[in-house]
Amino acid sequence: MSILKELEANLPKDADITEAKFEGSEMVLYTKNAGFFKNSDGVVRSIVSSLKKRIEIRPDQSITIEPEKAKKLIEKIVPQEANIKAIYFEPDLGKVVIESAKPGLVIGKGGETYRRIKSETCWLPKIERAPAIESDIVRAVRNLLHSEINYRKVFLNKIGQKINSPPHVPKDKEWVRLSFLGGARQVGRSCILLQTSNSNIMLDCGVDVGSDTQPHVDSPDFDMEKLDAVVVSHSHLDHCGFVPWLYENGYTGPMYCTAPTRDLMVLLCLDYVDVCQREGKNVLYTKKSIEKVVKHTVALGYGEVSDISPDVRLTLEPAGHLLGSSLVHLHIGDGLHNVLYTGDMKFGPSRLFEAASTRFQRVETLLMESTYGGSDDVMPGRVQTEKDMMAIIDRTMKRGGKVLIPAFAVGRAQEVMAVLAGNGFDHTVWMEGMLWDSTAIHTAYPEYLSKYMQRDIFHRGINPFISDIFHRVVPKERNGILDSTDPGVVIATSGMLIGGPAVEYLKALAPDKKNTLLFVGYQAEGTMGRRVQRGWKEIPLSRESGKTRSVPINLEVETVHGLSGHSDRKQLVSYVYNLPGKLERILTNHGENFKCLELTRDLHRIFKCETIAPKNLEAVRLK
Repeated sequence: MSILKELEANLPKDADITEAKFEGSEMVLYTKNAGFFKNSDGVVRSIVSSLKKRIEIRPDQSITIEPEKAKKLIEKIVPQEANIKAIYFEPDLGKVVIESAKPGLVIGKGGETYRRIKSETCWLPKIERAPAIESDIVRAVRNLLHSEINYRKVFLNKIGQKINSPPHVPKDKEWVRLSFLGGARQVGRSCILLQTSNSNIMLDCGVDVGSDTQPHVDSPDFDMEKLDAVVVSHSHLDHCGFVPWLYENGYTGPMYCTAPTRDLMVLLCLDYVDVCQREGKNVLYTKKSIEKVVKHTVALGYGEVSDISPDVRLTLEPAGHLLGSSLVHLHIGDGLHNVLYTGDMKFGPSRLFEAASTRFQRVETLLMESTYGGSDDVMPGRVQTEKDMMAIIDRTMKRGGKVLIPAFAVGRAQEVMAVLAGNGFDHTVWMEGMLWDSTAIHTAYPEYLSKYMQRDIFHRGINPFISDIFHRVVPKERNGILDSTDPGVVIATSGMLIGGPAVEYLKALAPDKKNTLLFVGYQAEGTMGRRVQRGWKEIPLSRESGKTRSVPINLEVETVHGLSGHSDRKQLVSYVYNLPGKLERILTNHGENFKCLELTRDLHRIFKCETIAPKNLEAVRLK
């Protein structure tokens, strides 16, 4: 490739490069010169500035010291307080992976410890955080990536060659369009196809859990063989639950997302397969295809710019919705067009996250969620929301009842945990379902939390997720909790009462007036949660025998809106105000039909630009 030759021409003559490879959009060089490996930072910075490409220098295996000796050196160099959990080597990549409870101590002040490990072992350190709560998912994902190093090395080089090939359509004939395969004027199965004259990029690929419908992959716009990349904004199933189907049916290209999105997606998709099998529903893909997703994932950090096709450059920024959730910015061509896809976002601070980012140099087309885009969708302030929530819970505790909070395993559950711990709640909080597993993943990625939460965890030693009030519950313990007269809070999946342990708790708690059902998240149309929220006084629930019985809803039913991970109407409008420059157009999606239409109408009136509320299977030309 010409770019590799240009790179080699800029290197010192004694660099002694044995191999030059692409790893996605990054270029990797292996050197036999130990001195160059240890002291190449200045040279690399100069070349990066010239070529506008990320470059990493790695050691050829011939200069690395023997692994056992290197391990002992690392254990001697790194302070014991770092609490190293594991050290293992990836010889084909010239890397030593150091998993530690306190990665900052492995890096050292100003990177001093990191540089010493690199210099004394001639291995390139890769530092990972050990979860504060042991996570089977994090461990399985890391083990899989470690075992598939050779495959990923070939795969990433192939992707890099494709990315760095010249566009086949000249600049004067470039075009850009969006096709909506799902998520348009609905909440569920988000799936948008960005097509340019040179690329096909899929933005999210989810399922509609409530209705078991999938994206319109039968659309003439979609061709699996032409798909260059998939970008996943976050891990909720309505945005990622159909991605494994792509790999089940022949897709072998990359999926881009943040590392926590990848891990949480694995957790939720595995559970989705289990639920489908248990309930006799059509299983869309096998667990083997979820492994394929991991093998083909390219994890990016916030603010990391990455080419993902010959004419598309991707940047992920914080969306404020849940752990690892991202705003997706796509720079197309040589300044041809810039698209910002919000996925789900929260333009306001929460206990866990900062507000969605507006740090973009250019945006011409904004593709915006509209979950709470209706003119009446105004939520109370954060402080008042927490007061209201704690008042409801305290009222129930005083009358000796239990509060059932149906929660999404990822996002609302951890927000509720943070609120309870932060407000000094001193009763037992029972957690059942995937909540504990997803919380464990949160403890592996505290750097994706708000700066205030990071301050508490890193500097004050206060981690809400490991508070003594939280107790993990397995199904066999459920009856004991329900039979107990002790007041407390139950947080259980599913968040919309579609199924899961929350429904089992509701069966037992609903007839008693001293209990409370507290909704803290969005309840989609057609779900049991929406029906109860609207005032149903009796609900049909299935018994183990298969027969249906009616359960009276005598318990108190309350909703706290301000804990949502979505922006309300005011925040959506404010977000557009705070974006740089003037938008050419705004497209709305991920909202009920009338909410998309209302938001589109009002944005046009306020910002005087083109606004569109597309339908599924419609296409919009952007350029």
